[in-house]
Amino acid sequence: MNIPPHASSNKLAQTHSLPSLAHRSNISGMPTQSLSIIRITSRQLHSHSYTGADISNKNIPVPTKDSLTWIHLIGITDNEQLHQLLQTFNIHELAMEDILSRKQRPKIENYGHYLFVAARVFAYKKQKLQYNQIYIIIGQNYIITFQFEPLGLLEVIREYIQYNYSEIYNKGIDFLAYSLLDRIVDDYFVTVDEFDNRVEGLDKQLFSNKNKNLLVSIHQLKRDAINLRRTLSPIRDIVGRIVHNEFPLFTKDIHVYLLDVYDHTQQLMETLDSARDTVMGMMDVHLSYQSNHLNEQMRMLTVFTIIVMPLNVLTGIYGMNFDNMPELHWHYSYYVVLSLMATLIISLLTYFYRKHWL
Repeated sequence: MNIPPHASSNKLAQTHSLPSLAHRSNISGMPTQSLSIIRITSRQLHSHSYTGADISNKNIPVPTKDSLTWIHLIGITDNEQLHQLLQTFNIHELAMEDILSRKQRPKIENYGHYLFVAARVFAYKKQKLQYNQIYIIIGQNYIITFQFEPLGLLEVIREYIQYNYSEIYNKGIDFLAYSLLDRIVDDYFVTVDEFDNRVEGLDKQLFSNKNKNLLVSIHQLKRDAINLRRTLSPIRDIVGRIVHNEFPLFTKDIHVYLLDVYDHTQQLMETLDSARDTVMGMMDVHLSYQSNHLNEQMRMLTVFTIIVMPLNVLTGIYGMNFDNMPELHWHYSYYVVLSLMATLIISLLTYFYRKHWL
């Protein structure tokens, strides 16, 4: 799929010699609930968006054999309203139940006259990795996508369709489905790239005492890596099942494109595995550093204790209240004891220095 020229690139894309990846569009002006419809024929492109009371099944066209229809729903969380909007397509109640779920593991299911795909995308918001569900229903000549909130994720596909609708029409609905899957996987490159940057940034702070919550940050990155990989693995399986001709709706001509998507998921998995190993190594190094730092402190305390012990012995002996202690009545005894204490301190410091304890 050709990305529009405004799409930006990232480090991970350059590392793997990938085309520039599109970041998400600005969602500040997007409505929280909307219905968008794109209908493509051999000669025309019809695009409409509805909000508020206009979100109705009356505005949803009936798919025809000579057209391709993409219906995009955002923020429709009412069960009855969703059933009314999709009643034309005879969607199974289990699929409807999955669509309304915010915690659905990525999967693909064959319902006969359509395929149901559950996917998930991630993004860092307020220093935390957060995910959003995306559902795709792929029919013979229509596609229905669903999001709980605006993400700005599929705007690049809408722009691509505007300039290449005839190409998409000629290639069929499976090419449009591939474009959506490819966009979802491409979005992971942006997220994984940011994750990788966070790992590098934390690695530079590994031997610094400025970050008091370093272990907490390392543990959070470990959880992020697990969550990303736990989602990417089933997405890779989804693409793999399609490539292996498990679903007749996808023609062999599209398999070449899907193989590229599958390769991208493999690259993402390898990058995540490498980053996760780095994070695990960081945790081991940090714990070892903390242990060594503690050992250094304990060694200094031990040196101090050893130096003080003989001094305590001397002062303890001459602090006893016996009358028959000749040294107590000697005129130079005080200076001799101080000299002896100084000699002990210098001797012990010299010894510890030669043993590299200081």
